Amino acid sequence: MNINKSRLDAAFLEKQRQHLLRLRANLRTAARASEADETDVETAAADSAREFEDEAQKLDALELDGNLVARNAGRLERVERALAKIDNGTYGLSDVSGQPIPRERLEAVPEAACTLREEQEREPKR
Repeated sequence: MNINKSRLDAAFLEKQRQHLLRLRANLRTAARASEADETDVETAAADSAREFEDEAQKLDALELDGNLVARNAGRLERVERALAKIDNGTYGLSDVSGQPIPRERLEAVPEAACTLREEQEREPKR
């Protein structure tokens, strides 16, 4: 991997840092809200008469929420990685190849850790 420093300007890096910090706060808030919702559903289920259809619907909703939480947890890890890369001067460089990640990609996906082509190559074929 190329260990060159990023060539992005300080103003762009600061803008990205602030965006990533807001994104991190939002992801953490969503995770806490989801945990509270799950606790509320479990408590309500324990306190009420058992209705299997209602429980099935609640379990389905929890599964969907769980998938969202897992996806958000992965994104939170990528946000943390991007913030660390800003701190160490490598933000905007691919973790895979060390090549620059286009500025447009970073604006669209501030936590991007590789180029779009590299990401597509890593995704399983459907």
